[in-house]
Amino acid sequence: MANIKSSIKRAKSNQARAMVNKRKKSALRTQIKKTVLAIESAADNAGEMLRKTQADLDRAATNGLISKNTAARRKSRLARLANVSREA
Repeated sequence: MANIKSSIKRAKSNQARAMVNKRKKSALRTQIKKTVLAIESAADNAGEMLRKTQADLDRAATNGLISKNTAARRKSRLARLANVSREA
């Protein structure tokens, strides 16, 4: 453990931010899974869920939760899945 007061505060704030980021990342993964299930089951609200998930991925990338390329890759995969299931 750190001895300097500012280092102690920094360690506590880093730990708090890590917990917030973990919670947000987990929620994002859950939302992606729900969107995939909605697309695969051809649910009525699949398009709406897809748009919301894509917006949330963009927001996560902007805030530094995930990288820009990761967000783009996940959005692309979701859109491709939606297009394939629409054709079938």
